[in-house]
Amino acid sequence: MTASPWMGEFMGTMMLILLGNGAVANVLLKRSKGEGSGWMVITSGWAFAVLCGIFTAVACGSRDAHLNPAVTVGFAVVSGDFSKIASYLPAQLLGGMVGAALVWIQYLPHWKETPNPGLKLACYSTIPAIRSLAANAISEVLATFVLVFVVGAIFSTRVAGLGLTPGLGAYLVACLVWGIGLSLGGTTGYAINPARDLGPRLAHALLPISGKGSSDWGYAAIPALCPLVGGAVAGLALRALKF
Repeated sequence: MTASPWMGEFMGTMMLILLGNGAVANVLLKRSKGEGSGWMVITSGWAFAVLCGIFTAVACGSRDAHLNPAVTVGFAVVSGDFSKIASYLPAQLLGGMVGAALVWIQYLPHWKETPNPGLKLACYSTIPAIRSLAANAISEVLATFVLVFVVGAIFSTRVAGLGLTPGLGAYLVACLVWGIGLSLGGTTGYAINPARDLGPRLAHALLPISGKGSSDWGYAAIPALCPLVGGAVAGLALRALKF
């Protein structure tokens, strides 16, 4: 296996989804050791998943470690260079699908033990707490704007001038995702990443998950498209502020 930016984005996103959706499955699936442990476990699990995904991506060849089409689009807007979109987005989407398939394998006996198909889908893709497409869209745009804008602030030249230790940025981004989950995640489950939602949703549709229901394609456009809008708007703001 040769290290490359494509491989880094694929492997990093795969690790992100395996650990992030693995945390959700641990909380929601019947007879799991973590069953019923709640939102704090889910948001913490996603924060650690981001940290592990970033380090995996860098080690496998992607210094950008975007792991997220919205981040890729946002920073393309900042730089004016859109050349990475064509390679990064497929790698991220495929990584999301493979990571989701590994979650299925990891919790293989538990799908049959869980009668509620909605809980099974929630281990793969986001589901809004209150289904209101306009409000859901605003939530995803706003939360993704916060993600991309604050990531840009963390890695800005002004913050770098404070003398941050190399590698600290990954921990700060993980904390950022944790904070978004705790403060903004209660409305839609904070997809804030098209690969995080669409990749696993495709896996849910394709995998022979015991007793699964609909993959809820009627909602899928919100977490697939709105984060791209939020990322692009954040990119415009970062560019205007010359971070």
